[in-house]
Amino acid sequence: MTEKTGTQDRGGSALEAERQAERLTFSGAARWMIILFTLAAIGIAINQLFNLRIGGYSFLEGMYLYILAGLFLSLTFITFRAGGAPSPKVPWYDWLLAAATVGISVFFVMTAGQSLDSGWEYAAPDRAVWASIAYYILILEGTRRAGGLVLFGIVLLFSLYPTFAEHVPDPLNGFTQPFTDVIPYFMISSEASFGIPMRAFGNLVIGFILFGAVLQFTGGGKFFNNLAMAMVGGYRGGAAKVSIFASGFMGSMSGSVISNVLTTGSVSIPAMKKTGFSPRYAAATEACASTGGVLMPPIMGATAFVIASWLSRPYVEIMLAAAIPSLLYFFGLFVQIDAYSARRGLKGLPKADRPNVMKTLGEGWLYIAVFALLIYLMVAFRWETTAPFYAVALLLVVNQFRKGDRVSWDGFWNIIVSVGRTLSELVAVLLGIGMIVGAFQATGLTGPLANELVHMAGNSMPMLLVMGAVTSFIFGMGMTVTACYIFLAVVLAPALVQAGLNELAVHLFILYWGMVSFITPPVALGAFAAASMAGANAFKTGFEAMKLGGVIYVVPFFFVLNPALIGQGAPTEVVFVLICALVGVWFISSALQGYLSFVGPLHSGMLSMLMRFVLFFAGLMVAAPVGGVAGLNHTVLTLSGLVIAFVPFAIAWRASRTDDLNEGLA
Repeated sequence: MTEKTGTQDRGGSALEAERQAERLTFSGAARWMIILFTLAAIGIAINQLFNLRIGGYSFLEGMYLYILAGLFLSLTFITFRAGGAPSPKVPWYDWLLAAATVGISVFFVMTAGQSLDSGWEYAAPDRAVWASIAYYILILEGTRRAGGLVLFGIVLLFSLYPTFAEHVPDPLNGFTQPFTDVIPYFMISSEASFGIPMRAFGNLVIGFILFGAVLQFTGGGKFFNNLAMAMVGGYRGGAAKVSIFASGFMGSMSGSVISNVLTTGSVSIPAMKKTGFSPRYAAATEACASTGGVLMPPIMGATAFVIASWLSRPYVEIMLAAAIPSLLYFFGLFVQIDAYSARRGLKGLPKADRPNVMKTLGEGWLYIAVFALLIYLMVAFRWETTAPFYAVALLLVVNQFRKGDRVSWDGFWNIIVSVGRTLSELVAVLLGIGMIVGAFQATGLTGPLANELVHMAGNSMPMLLVMGAVTSFIFGMGMTVTACYIFLAVVLAPALVQAGLNELAVHLFILYWGMVSFITPPVALGAFAAASMAGANAFKTGFEAMKLGGVIYVVPFFFVLNPALIGQGAPTEVVFVLICALVGVWFISSALQGYLSFVGPLHSGMLSMLMRFVLFFAGLMVAAPVGGVAGLNHTVLTLSGLVIAFVPFAIAWRASRTDDLNEGLA
């Protein structure tokens, strides 16, 4: 599944619809249409990306994207119902909408060459105008079904914005154009629905979504869960630490927070509760781990591929840049769980409940080999577009030699249906949000809006970053992560870059703050989903997830202010700021739990609150990779933070020695 933040209106109904969708099984004509169209799209993608020229022919990029859009947008009407409630029964009018989508897509495919030669995006003939309007209506309906009413409303408003732009007050004032000029521009130009979002989909996303699905269906998810359980399950809080690694791997493969919670959470949450974790804490842990998985290389969900296309950079650069922030987030999560477990005396999983490490590796080393191949092809050969297909081929071959996880023909068709549903959802959303990009391009608003944002912030970098974080969080509540990112990449990113910040760091900053809404009330959809599975209070779980995932709120500010934390700098600088950040995150996470992990407790009462505040402040000083605060450079600021941390460190160490002595006397 892609990151479905807005499949329905956010709330309990969305979670119930998500669960129903996860169990949805299509049969008959609908199932075979999904299979045939998905296989056709994968085959066409392979022909295009490998430049096979089957039949001596290859498509223009526009024709290729129209084909993918026609195949997957038509499947949106087969897999999503007009009323929102998932159902495998396809009404007659949805079949008509699917047929109309295919027919109109064929028109654009057949006229793509003529359109390119004649500049139809600016002067379309009548037949192209009417076809564009029909396609526009179908895309809006597809976006509503796949993305929810909030995203639909935003797309509708911005798609019509060029028709009344001159009547909008500054700074949103722009050029007004007739409706019959705007809609063909959206459908025909390479700057709107078939611009960067769909190009990223056709060149990168389709292969990685296929890889993630095949990996899960062939036993990869089970292997990584067993490996995590074997490696860390025996330590204190082992069940929660297993959840971190297992959900991280699964989230990276699936790209969906909610789907990850609903799948891995069904195993991890009961295991955590069984070993002493409260239902609220178990649910918060699963929500935070699943959220971090979407930010973790090597796959990271669909948005990372859009970033690569947007910045015209190899995907491997995005993957490597995201590695350090992801490490800091999961390290902070690990420290908090360890501190929580130590403070409450929680034990690990019994040996009888844990797999053997060597046996697990012996049974699943092929999955590690497949990941190694994928990363090697991307890093060594820069084959971002084709590497996942090689990995899929290797997976399917080696899978046939594994008796327990061998994929049957029925299993293979189930993989294709799952991929088809996922890609149809994503295409419907991407086509819709592409019109938001097109609206800003058509009105020439992007540059002036960036200047206005800088002016509103008073040329203050901290104020501009806070504005960016709040804006990203607000839009992340009502849109999918990909939709939120693309909107802010158009509106906000130019202002931040213009202010002098690193471009790649800015785009990752937007991505991170767009993800924050998954664990932050009042929305916190990831936390609410986990809470319903754990039988915990939803809002209390959301606030627990905020504390547990607290690092996600500060890390984006760290790397946007010093790009060395995304690997943009000299190796010595990168290593130095990484070590400082890890120590700082250790302090911050320990302060949030009231226990200095690996050392000892911070006492109780007012002294504990004071020491937690001191340790948190010291952690910020050590982790923040910048200088200039109170006239101190980075090195002096870090050393000052370490000196300040000495007092809570000494108190925690002494308390630990006292506890050990008391236990010995007892």
